[in-house]
Amino acid sequence: MTIQWFPGHMAKARRQVTEKLKLIDIVFELVDARIPSSSRNPMIDEIVANKPRLLLLNKADMADPAITKKWLAYYKERGIPAIAIDSHSGKGMKDILNKSKDILKEKFDRLAAKGVKPRAIRALIVGIPNVGKSTLINRLAKKNIAQTGDRPGVTKSQQWIKVEKELELLDTPGILWPKFEDQQVGLKLATTGAIKDTILNLQDIAVFALNFFIENYPQQLKQRYNLDSIPDEIVPLFDEIAKRRGCIMSGGYIDYDKTSELIIRDIRTVKLGKITFESPDQYDTN
Repeated sequence: MTIQWFPGHMAKARRQVTEKLKLIDIVFELVDARIPSSSRNPMIDEIVANKPRLLLLNKADMADPAITKKWLAYYKERGIPAIAIDSHSGKGMKDILNKSKDILKEKFDRLAAKGVKPRAIRALIVGIPNVGKSTLINRLAKKNIAQTGDRPGVTKSQQWIKVEKELELLDTPGILWPKFEDQQVGLKLATTGAIKDTILNLQDIAVFALNFFIENYPQQLKQRYNLDSIPDEIVPLFDEIAKRRGCIMSGGYIDYDKTSELIIRDIRTVKLGKITFESPDQYDTN
């Protein structure tokens, strides 16, 4: 299955981000803690150039905490400032401002030495669709300013948001890249909800997800669906889950579409537990 999705408003957003960069002190790159590498848009490096950057691993409450720790250590080794946050509960919100001040201390010290009056840090928030940018902004601003939703593509325009006196944020629409060179990346993005379900084959995504759970989280799979054991083949596993969840059509046939939707929904609502789809161990550590 080939997954591609690059709506016109994303190309426009890329141009707008480039135009606003000169006003920005720091870039907040928001990624999904369940897929920290796959949810990093490779276009962002090109777009933000040499601007200081803070990597925010959002949805950390949904990710495997042990692997999140590995990712934070991985980025630290490479000199990439990164923190794990949960924009829904507010975990890590204070760390964002404090870390930003640390990163920009030298710049603001230079400005102060030139007699420039202190001002708010201006930050640009970038990230793929449905990674939680609007929720993060609302949490930081302590009010509902940015539109939120549990689907990609909610934010369609840019807006400045003032966070108390010390921080000003520029929100941007989520930007996906035009082509996924690695289809595994596309499948991970699809499983976690970064791509609209209406353009996807949910059965393919459910098969990918089940194979991942068999290899990495078999106990959570067995516990959620009351399985004594996991069948060696995917189709019998689908059938077993369908029977236990009542996804049966008239005539006793398995409703694979309904079963696929159920599995994907269970993953996205953490009913299959806190999981992470990739570990830094999979990537070149040189």
